[in-house]
Amino acid sequence: MTMQAGQGLLLHGARLTIGGQEYVAASIEVEGGRIARIQASGSNGKSGADLGSIDLSGFQILPGLINAHDHLQFALFPRLGSPPYRNYVDWGNDIHERLGDLITHHKNVPRRVRLWWGGIRNLVCGVTTVCHHDPLWPELFEDGFPVRVVREFGWAHSLALGEDLKEAHIATPNNRAFIIHAAEGTDKLAREEIWELDRLGVLNRQAVLVHGLAIDSDGVALIRKRGASLILCPSSNKFLFGVLPDAAMLGGVGRIALGSDSPLTALGDFLDEIRFAIKHCRISPQSALRMATTSAAMMLRLDQLNGSITEGGTADLIAIRNTEEPIEARLQKLTMHDIEFVMVGGQVKLASPRILERLPCGLKRDLEPLQIDGSVRWLRAPVHALLTAAEDVLGEDKVHLGYRKLSIPCGVEVPHGC
Repeated sequence: MTMQAGQGLLLHGARLTIGGQEYVAASIEVEGGRIARIQASGSNGKSGADLGSIDLSGFQILPGLINAHDHLQFALFPRLGSPPYRNYVDWGNDIHERLGDLITHHKNVPRRVRLWWGGIRNLVCGVTTVCHHDPLWPELFEDGFPVRVVREFGWAHSLALGEDLKEAHIATPNNRAFIIHAAEGTDKLAREEIWELDRLGVLNRQAVLVHGLAIDSDGVALIRKRGASLILCPSSNKFLFGVLPDAAMLGGVGRIALGSDSPLTALGDFLDEIRFAIKHCRISPQSALRMATTSAAMMLRLDQLNGSITEGGTADLIAIRNTEEPIEARLQKLTMHDIEFVMVGGQVKLASPRILERLPCGLKRDLEPLQIDGSVRWLRAPVHALLTAAEDVLGEDKVHLGYRKLSIPCGVEVPHGC
């Protein structure tokens, strides 16, 4: 049987995460990139004979994660800087003065290649949607790009480094988010940014502030009054400024999501960031899961069904081994090594070797193997060409996603049709 990615599929045998807590045994029918039907195990419905079928017995299915803040073009960069700094301007000036040659060297990797690796960095840790806080270059929307990139929002970099911030805000449709770095630091410059944004008329229900490290209780009250939202990137804050966001106080904002930022400053990938937030910021696992799914979807003005497993919703799904542990316990130790299946819009984008054996023959076509930090994953991406292009600039065995080394596994054959 030959199949095209995105064609009707039946995912069966797994347990589904409902509401982030309860696991139920059920099958998911996927058609046209959406979840057409969810059926309890044993109920009558379409069968694997009617649809392409993937046996996910022994796995748990979760909604794909939503990374609310990333700079995809920096995925291959190392952490840069000699912290602590007072604010983001000081950090930027320092690394460009001292590390300009290194920055230029990494930028010699073609932008398309760097962006695709940014997508892969998210894909391998279960992210299916990412908000890229930089120009929306056409490469991000090429056919087959690893993850879904948010298209419709307005943005400016920051008060200090943006161009015409007010013009960018005015150009943002009323029903879309306006995203801006704010209060990223510990000094007076960082503390006063919230109040300056309010003076400029930018702090309203559209506003989504990134970082917010310097926000105090008065700032929280102002943000809540204006109806704005906040994205936390705590491992970046800890690295640059030696300080963690006060999650208990910032919780008063009401609407909060998580972002991985970039390897320039972050600890690692999005799952690393979730674990970091739970452990060091004392964010509950249940809250962290909402921040990485439904809360992020709401703040970014995505389809109201995004971030959940719901009939009619987009078929953005991930699968991890079923250990019978509650999801709140799993989340505290979940890493990219645990992500064994990723579907984006009904297309199988990632499979572990174990899942690969279970895929219909047609869905194995165009999957390529990548070894990342010791784990092999089969990706629907031109992995070999992307790695070769990066190594041509950075050197053989010198390509990393954050701290994770990349290579093509030896002795592994690319699957062909059956």
